[in-house]
Amino acid sequence: MGSVDQDMDLGVHKAKIGDAPQIHKLVNLFAARGEMLPRALSEIYENIRDFFVVRDGSVVVSCASLHIYWADLAEIRGVAVRQDMQGKGLGRDLVEACVAEAKQLDIIQIFCLTDKPGFFEKVAFHLVDKADLPRKVWAECYSCPKFPDCDEVALVRDV
Repeated sequence: MGSVDQDMDLGVHKAKIGDAPQIHKLVNLFAARGEMLPRALSEIYENIRDFFVVRDGSVVVSCASLHIYWADLAEIRGVAVRQDMQGKGLGRDLVEACVAEAKQLDIIQIFCLTDKPGFFEKVAFHLVDKADLPRKVWAECYSCPKFPDCDEVALVRDV
C-alpha cells in the first residue's frame, strides 16, 4: 500500500465514527450515477467497522468496506474514490486492506458485485457465475433500483 505520489500522505486507515457523513456523501455520489447501491447514513454508522478510508487531511477521499456474510465469505462493497483522486492507486490500496483484514479473520473467499470487472481483475479477482454465490448475498438486491435487470457481474478472490 503505497502507490500514491511520494509527497502526499494518503494512507489507508480504519474508518472512525466522524468519517460516516463523508463516507455517506461519497458513496451516494456514486450511487446517484448508478454505479453502486445508495446507503443510508444510519447504515454507514451501523457498519462503520466494515469501512476503510483514505483521507486527505481530514477529508475522506476514498472508501471501501469488507462486509462479512459467513465464516468463509465476505464482500467488498462501496469502493469509491473521489474523481480528482482516481488513478493514484487508492482503490487498489483499499481493496488490499480489505483482503488483509479478511486474511486476519481467517475468511477464505471474498466476492464483489460490480459493473467494473476490469478493476477487480487487476487485483486478483476472477469472474464467476452469480448463481454460484450463496443466496444470502442477494438480500440487498431487492432494494436495488436495477432489480431484477442487474447489469453487475460477480467476481471472487481466494484469500
